[in-house]
Amino acid sequence: MVSPEFSLSQFSPMAKPRNRSFWCLSDSFLYCGGFFLAILLVCSFWSFFTPTLNFSSAITDPSSAVICKESGFGVNLKSDPKDLTFYDDPELSYSIEKPVKNWDEKRKQWLNHHPSFAAGASERIVVVTGSQPKPCKNPIGDHLLLRSFKNKVDYCRIHGYDIFYNNLLLHPKMGSYWAKLPVVKAAMLTHPEAEWIWWVDSDALFTDMEFKLPLQRYKNHNLVVHGWPELIYNKKSWTSLNAGVFLIRNCQWSMDLIETWSNMGPISKDYKKWGEIQRSTFKDKLFPESDDQTALIYLLYKHKEKYYDHIYLEGEFYFEGYWVEIFGRYENTTEMYLAIERGAAELRRRHAEKVSEQYGAFREEYLKSAGNGKGSWRRPLITHFTGCQPCNGDHNKMYDGESCWNGMVKALNFADNQVLRKYGFIHPDLLDSSIVSEVPFDYPADEGPW
Repeated sequence: MVSPEFSLSQFSPMAKPRNRSFWCLSDSFLYCGGFFLAILLVCSFWSFFTPTLNFSSAITDPSSAVICKESGFGVNLKSDPKDLTFYDDPELSYSIEKPVKNWDEKRKQWLNHHPSFAAGASERIVVVTGSQPKPCKNPIGDHLLLRSFKNKVDYCRIHGYDIFYNNLLLHPKMGSYWAKLPVVKAAMLTHPEAEWIWWVDSDALFTDMEFKLPLQRYKNHNLVVHGWPELIYNKKSWTSLNAGVFLIRNCQWSMDLIETWSNMGPISKDYKKWGEIQRSTFKDKLFPESDDQTALIYLLYKHKEKYYDHIYLEGEFYFEGYWVEIFGRYENTTEMYLAIERGAAELRRRHAEKVSEQYGAFREEYLKSAGNGKGSWRRPLITHFTGCQPCNGDHNKMYDGESCWNGMVKALNFADNQVLRKYGFIHPDLLDSSIVSEVPFDYPADEGPW
């Protein structure tokens, strides 16, 4: 930082110039004498602590104290050149109702003006999530939402992702399941440095904190969702994919998709008609109004030639998994992972949280027999509590609320153990969040409570 004296005497409009009278000569002598006396005192005291006084290390360029060239992440967070970009266009709108054109060119231009962000841009992800603007009706709802957000923050911190949490409707008509699209569009415009925006519902929890998305698999696609082509094209089911978790590329194709997708929602004058079309096309759809998930399935079904090649239907692992078929297996999965670690010292080794991805890569060698998806003992990447609605408490009547809330607590503690362990602690009981135990050295051991 610039010293206060330098700042005030040279630049501040509040600083008053000295009176240039004959007292200037006397002041100069006093100043010089005081200065040399101060230097002698500093040298005298310094000699007690160091044999030589290194002036070269003490003298620095004042500008280097003002401008921080790079952050700890290798990108320049202090620079935004004066060159005009799309942000300076008065016609730019973040609204879901106003389309964005030439986004690829605009984003490329921005990256050219901010070259420190260009390196690694192809794998940069921003996770976006959120909840409703008002307090929850369910007494435990706000607590579960807080822990759900912590869960996502933990995952993002481990993998170096940015995260944005929104709890407002960015368009008054786009509520409920449609609220995500205005947020995703705004996030794309706000984060031109990111290649991907990863939407994760508030009731979807990361339950494999080490697993990293196989982005290379999606290099020729612009949207990734958990889904199955057979259910779309043969069975015409409205549950053939789940739109509560999706990865979307930050590009013009995605901007166009969001525009088309949104126009099947409440902002459309044909909103009611779209609900009728969806229900007549997908006979198992349970409710009459148009929803985001069925709208996306409809686009894939009716316009396969336009969308199918650009959308990756991920079914090889739990990109998001239905909680009912998962949450009863957490204890067994924990035991299977501990069994692996008993024979793999490199996986038991204590390590800093920042290098966790390396240990996730180590572990893959031992998970080849674990399988993926239903019936697997591999940790699911995301456990999705669809139908539980922890905030309002209006859960699906197929199961009772107690199973929803207990399931979420187990999932949260299962994930939390993977994080806490790096801090030296663990939840011994997945249903009791309040109790932690210290993890012994060389955990897991064959003896003791572990």
